[in-house]
Amino acid sequence: MGKGDRKTRRGKTYRGSYGNTRAHSAQPAVAGGKSTVTKTAAVKKAAVPKKKSA
Repeated sequence: MGKGDRKTRRGKTYRGSYGNTRAHSAQPAVAGGKSTVTKTAAVKKAAVPKKKSA
């Protein structure tokens, strides 16, 4: 677990890569800017009743 390990922070800095272990810092928020976009929940369609056979 050291410089050669890609999963550790020390390994990420040694290789010069980024990921969950060595993520970039968040950009500062701009005053008056848009807030983050939230995804609306998908609406499920009502099931169509089956036709009765005679």
